[in-house]
Amino acid sequence: MDGEHSALSGVERDRDRLPPIYTSSPPTGFVRGAKQPFPSLGSFISTLSQRRDAGGRGLAGGGMTGTLSSTQWLRHGRELPPICSDVRQKQRLSIDTLPPEVKAPFPSDPVIPLRTKTTKEFQEDMDRAVQSGDWREVREFYLTTFDSFIEINAAFKREANGSFNTIDDSGVNAKFVNAVYDALLSTPQDIQKSVLKGIINSLLREWKGPRTKDDLRAYFILVQNPQYSSTSTYVIYAHLLRQIAALSEADHHFLVNFVVISSDAANSVSSPPIMPFTDFYNITLEHIDFMEEYRTWQNYGNSNRFSFCQFPFILSTVVKKAIIQKDSEQQMISQARQSLVSKVSRRQRVDMNLLFLNIKVRRAQLLSDSLDELTRKRCDLKKKLRVTFVGEAGLDMGGLTKEWFLLLVRQIFHTDYGMFTYMKDSRCHWFSSWKCDNYSEFQLVGTLMGLAVYNSIALDIHFPLYCYRKLLTPPTAPCDQNALIGMATASLDDLQQIMPELAHGLGELLSYEGNVEEDFYLSFQVLQEEMGVVKSYNLKPGGDKISVTKQNRKEYVQLYVDFLLNKSISKQFAAFYHGFHSPNNDEAAFEAE
Repeated sequence: MDGEHSALSGVERDRDRLPPIYTSSPPTGFVRGAKQPFPSLGSFISTLSQRRDAGGRGLAGGGMTGTLSSTQWLRHGRELPPICSDVRQKQRLSIDTLPPEVKAPFPSDPVIPLRTKTTKEFQEDMDRAVQSGDWREVREFYLTTFDSFIEINAAFKREANGSFNTIDDSGVNAKFVNAVYDALLSTPQDIQKSVLKGIINSLLREWKGPRTKDDLRAYFILVQNPQYSSTSTYVIYAHLLRQIAALSEADHHFLVNFVVISSDAANSVSSPPIMPFTDFYNITLEHIDFMEEYRTWQNYGNSNRFSFCQFPFILSTVVKKAIIQKDSEQQMISQARQSLVSKVSRRQRVDMNLLFLNIKVRRAQLLSDSLDELTRKRCDLKKKLRVTFVGEAGLDMGGLTKEWFLLLVRQIFHTDYGMFTYMKDSRCHWFSSWKCDNYSEFQLVGTLMGLAVYNSIALDIHFPLYCYRKLLTPPTAPCDQNALIGMATASLDDLQQIMPELAHGLGELLSYEGNVEEDFYLSFQVLQEEMGVVKSYNLKPGGDKISVTKQNRKEYVQLYVDFLLNKSISKQFAAFYHGFHSPNNDEAAFEAE
């Protein structure tokens, strides 16, 4: 009995570390009280039978000798022998026949306790501890925070019981996380060891069912711990990574986006960036069979089968280029096969030309012929490209295609053509803001770029990085032709890539200490030259009557940058965007030829 009493006492001491059995007060008959002998299985069934015959009140009213604590119930319940077949036939019990008093409610999601410590308060606690040598308050914070996933969310979640079930916002107070981790390595060793013990406790706890978004937030916070740089913590880190690797595909998607968005946000508010995106690359992956990784990703993309292609931010440009090329080849084969099947199913003559995107152009009318051909054969853009110059003998083995691209790019980007402006200071091309009735030629340029990427051909075109960010806003072309596209958030740093002199001037305006209104004499109106004609545009309604002051100059700069990089070229870029995404449009239809 002494051994049993000691064991039960140990369970009682750890009661608060176990998940709650009931979300509200325990049912009658299962309240805490003095330990009593547990009735035998026969007396337990007999009592139920008597109570049911007497009116169905079950255990209420003292049908059992004494009461049980919840810990005793769990302990003895696990050790109950199986009910023999004859008893099961005579006393058939189910959840429906049990009285309401003994039916435990289904557990609900745990409510995260409210923690209100701010970054400033934590830093003040750290300063006092360093100066006085009294680490009790800091020690208590670290002991509590990392002991469970619930406490981790309570400390670092912006709103304790907010859902934040979106990949766009992790719901984590990143500033507070950074402050806590930055201070951790400067705390006494016993505090650092207590954090590691708490993480072990958190990881060893068992959950049933799928992970919650709060669990994913806890993983996201734990992987940032700077203690993992020490070899003594590798076992703990490996256990953490093993649990993350076992997550479902959807959970991986959430967690990876938390990491990427957090990194992007941190870099975007820092100038220069905290770390370049290339630091995420794992160069070792260039030496693995990444084509096998690609096939795994294609075949098991929606399962728990792991593939490095699920996490493209760690793949170098070399690997990404090879994977994109492989993907294009697979799509070309698929498109050719569908065309062939379509012809055969309709009992039409099969021509090998239907396996290619055949472009026939005259050198004298290169631009117009190319535009007509791409417009007429837009359903074949996913096929392998093959170019023929009318009146010239020769089979395109790749050389004619490259020549076609070279001649088109040279003609379209010539300064006399007027579609694009070459910025000498930044050595890049940008979209001309001239207005016209037909923007099909901008769509042609976009289609050319999309085809070049799809057919693995390098073009001598120099666009700023901001242009490619616009091409990914959104990443895939929306079905609604009226949807806003290419309207990426623009900053002064983005303008610096294209018009460095103007960006410098606007930066001077923001830092000017004198009288902005009198010295600069600006209004919320800009002048722009288009085809030799100067036109004025208001940056906001009535902008020509609103002076730029020290109070509103940030708004002026933001509106001016947005006008130059987005609004003034919106129609040109929309056509360019749709052209670029057209080779990857899955809605291509196969028509009878």
